[in-house]
Amino acid sequence: MKQLLIIFLLLQSFFLSHAQEKYVPSQANLENRAWFEASRFGVFIHWGVYSILGDGEWVMNNQNFALDEYSLLPSFFNPIDFDAKQWAKLFKQSGAKYITFTSRHHDGFSMWNSKASEYNIVKATPFKRDIVKELVEACRAEDIKIMFYYSLLDWKRDDYLPTGKVGKGIVGRDSTKGNWDSYIGFMKSQLTELLTDYGRIDGIWFDGHWDKPDEDWHYKEIYGLIHQLQPQCLIGNNHHIAPIDGEDFQMFERDLPGENKTGFGTSADDVGHLPKEVCGTIAGSWGFDIKDRHQKTFKEVLHYLVKAAGYDANLLLNVGPMPNGQIQGYQQDRLKELGAWLSTYGETIYNTRGGFVAPHEDYALTKNTKHTFIHVLNGKSGTLTIKGFAPKVKSLVTFAGNQKISFTQTDEGLQLEIPDNAINADDLVLKLTEK
Repeated sequence: MKQLLIIFLLLQSFFLSHAQEKYVPSQANLENRAWFEASRFGVFIHWGVYSILGDGEWVMNNQNFALDEYSLLPSFFNPIDFDAKQWAKLFKQSGAKYITFTSRHHDGFSMWNSKASEYNIVKATPFKRDIVKELVEACRAEDIKIMFYYSLLDWKRDDYLPTGKVGKGIVGRDSTKGNWDSYIGFMKSQLTELLTDYGRIDGIWFDGHWDKPDEDWHYKEIYGLIHQLQPQCLIGNNHHIAPIDGEDFQMFERDLPGENKTGFGTSADDVGHLPKEVCGTIAGSWGFDIKDRHQKTFKEVLHYLVKAAGYDANLLLNVGPMPNGQIQGYQQDRLKELGAWLSTYGETIYNTRGGFVAPHEDYALTKNTKHTFIHVLNGKSGTLTIKGFAPKVKSLVTFAGNQKISFTQTDEGLQLEIPDNAINADDLVLKLTEK
């Protein structure tokens, strides 16, 4: 009996000690999570020296560049048409509440004046200006919050070696110089710079875990450092698995939560309870592709935004600026069109919640404290049944114009009768008031 008591006490001590080690978000962090969920729309920016080659952000890996070949790119990366203020005004016009900028992508090139690496925009290019600094200042002036994408993997540094799943064909790396502790130290130094030199930062967006999924990434140290430097700063990691302790939001790449249509995405079983974000492109690729033939229409990006909100998630919509620093015209058009739509229908997206009725190819639902909003996506008149909608309905009208919509409620759900004169080309929005 005594032995059983001792074992019980030891087990209790073990579980208590481990429970105490679990991440507890600060009040500032919880408040920032609430802001994040209310914002619903941000702009992703993939931009770096890879844009010179016009073949996307993975060109170094996909074309198996040698290090000495790729290292020529910074010497003629001179984006003389880059204007951070113009970018920020465009993002403001789009209705975005925050941006996520690629501070460092997989090629290892840093877009700020990093003390931890000479391989950066100020020291290695003729441009010699701190892109991060200018963009942060311009976006702050427009009341747009800042988050940084930061690559965990590196196709250039030798201390990252041995290679993971990608980068195996890149020539010129020295496999004898692999030093994981050195690499972790390097990342912590760079993250410290980003979180001490540029004022308040609202999120860090990690990517690359999937390259070495079984490696010890020292997340407890890295996440702890971030939360120590800026407690409100939200941490997300594009690892495609269930959230890891210390993370503050969960993202879904080119996918809606739980759908995993990409095949590499997050399974439905791994969708957690943290705030959610869906990221996708206007183009076919993330970085600039001069042969881009997959340009999304306004209707496509609008429905991406609406369905994301219907899943209780933000949309982080990507642009890939050209090497001269300009954002392509059609990508600017999509952002401006979204902004114009949100100027009318923003109430149905911002400060709303979703997930109470699963989005469908024909509809997506959001709600705030006053109303439920039904986004009719199929552009058709006639009967529409929303399965599983149980609350008793007092009234149902079009959001624009207050045109009454006939409805009946059955055991199956809510049945609507959409008249011909209520249909528009992109997204009919209905406003529902419960009894």
